[in-house]
Amino acid sequence: MVGQALAEGFTRADYDVTIGTRDVDAALARTASTPRGAPGFGDWHSAHPGIGVTTIAEAADAADIIVLAVAGANAPEALSLADPESLTGTTVIDVTNPLVFAPDALPSLSVVNTDSIGELLQRTFPEANVVKTLNTVTAPIMIDPKSLDDGNHTMFVAGNDAGAKDEVRALLIALGWHDLLDLGDITAARGMEMYLPLWLRMRMAFDSPMFSIKVVR
Repeated sequence: MVGQALAEGFTRADYDVTIGTRDVDAALARTASTPRGAPGFGDWHSAHPGIGVTTIAEAADAADIIVLAVAGANAPEALSLADPESLTGTTVIDVTNPLVFAPDALPSLSVVNTDSIGELLQRTFPEANVVKTLNTVTAPIMIDPKSLDDGNHTMFVAGNDAGAKDEVRALLIALGWHDLLDLGDITAARGMEMYLPLWLRMRMAFDSPMFSIKVVR
């Protein structure tokens, strides 16, 4: 759902978008709706034929910026399918969260306090420039921040490479974000990911994922 939403948002912002997947034929053959009500990938792509679909390796090789939109636990494996040369010096935007789902229980975090998915990715792929962002809001708000209070809320950015963060800020601005808060190096991903338990409680309180936060001082 997140990957599809971001692909639509980046396309509207005049970026050329290609989605990478493990098995192109299998992905395009999926027509059943997801458990959360999103259309099957094949049906979704039929409605968005201008968005390319190829293998993860081919998509990464052609990309100026890579967006990692998978389950947090699968993030290192997914990125490992890219050729290391494709990652060298490339900005990798990590929008994932380390959520672990269990029956009849609130999700927990697979990494917490002393590590994060963002840091794990940067350690595992030191040739890439990992930037954490967009993981603190639901997918529709990621690509349309002005849907809430005309965009008057905060998006966080964290990463080790200043140039990569500049690239990400430009992309976020193109999506409509204007209140961007740079939290520093990739270790700040810990706090961004640990926000998710609070986010889940607010989701339950509002009975809706359509909310965000505004940092004031």
